[in-house]
Amino acid sequence: MTAPALEDLLRELTPQVLGALVRRHGQFEGCEDAVQEAVLAAAVQWPAEGVPDNPRGWLVTVASRRLIDQVRSDHARRDRESATAADVVPEDVPDTDDTLVLLFLCCHPALTAASQTALTLRAVGGLTTAEVARAFLVPEATMAARISRAKQRVRAAGSSFTLPGGAERQDRLRVVLHVLYLIFNEGYTASSGSELHRADLAREAIRLARMVHAQLPGDGEVTGLLALMLLTHARREARTTAAGDLVPLDEQDRAKWDRELIGEGTGLVKASLAGPALGPYQLQAAIAATHADAATAGETNWPQVHALYLIMERIAPNPMVTLNRAVALAEIAGPSAGLALLSALDSDERLAGHHRLLSVRAHLLEKAGDTAGAYECYRGAASATASIAEQRYLESRASRLRPRVPPRSPR
Repeated sequence: MTAPALEDLLRELTPQVLGALVRRHGQFEGCEDAVQEAVLAAAVQWPAEGVPDNPRGWLVTVASRRLIDQVRSDHARRDRESATAADVVPEDVPDTDDTLVLLFLCCHPALTAASQTALTLRAVGGLTTAEVARAFLVPEATMAARISRAKQRVRAAGSSFTLPGGAERQDRLRVVLHVLYLIFNEGYTASSGSELHRADLAREAIRLARMVHAQLPGDGEVTGLLALMLLTHARREARTTAAGDLVPLDEQDRAKWDRELIGEGTGLVKASLAGPALGPYQLQAAIAATHADAATAGETNWPQVHALYLIMERIAPNPMVTLNRAVALAEIAGPSAGLALLSALDSDERLAGHHRLLSVRAHLLEKAGDTAGAYECYRGAASATASIAEQRYLESRASRLRPRVPPRSPR
């Protein structure tokens, strides 16, 4: 098995194994640590010895032994696991996938919304603590403490490992969908590193969204989120050059878009919009479908995109929504109109110094003919992002506009 395939397998199995342990032992915090130990052991042993016939059972067995022995010293534990893990005989593990139950457990009402999201990203989504910290724009140490406290609160609450019902399910569902949205965004545009995207995270978010949709097929927002993921993921192959450089939407080769995913996503959009209410995921999916319908960038129905963003601003106000509406407005009424809308965001602390605001302003200034202003904004945006792929793109845009220094006159 190749290294990427092994990583995908372990990412898929991790929440399943954690769910199995929590159902059996009821110790969320200890179970999460035990599963991480088991996954590490698998990552070391399986490449050399082969993947066992029952990899899920193998992980459950090793994690269970780790949980039972956790009171012993770290050194003794490592020696014991190293000596015995190769001879593990998988326990009788139920076929039930408890990932969905685990998702709702991580969104326990005893936790704050921020802690619910952080814990789910860590325990179910497979993000590292550093990646979760970047999603929340806080230091890694702060996020590590938050996740630790969240696990302790879940344990203290003594909740049962079952799906909630009624109003409680709806409350937790909103957090679950937001978490899956964050996981997908980290996969689609990595917040740092040399690669623009992390397909493993995007695929995991889609897998979990499909699971939730299978449980709640009539929920418009669940359907809308899955549609949004599919329509966005369909553009992945066209988003970078062979060298890994970012290609903006209006310059992408649309022949590389995955038409099968677009077809599925478009069908889900139509289904989600047929319901009595509209939510932000349904509207974002409708916007993605509008872009997918255009054979070329020039054929994009920008008035429709702008109208959908206007509705989003009314039902779910957010500075990023306004930022995206400014792009659509500029396509309809010119860059000056878009820049005027952006000026309303300058006092919003949530976007202060954000590379997205700077890059959009640079784009609109360039379209307006202000090359000097665009140059400075592109440079500022490049320095504000931790994504190397985005840095290269923004720096390349700036380099085209770099002011020429006139030659010095001879004395």
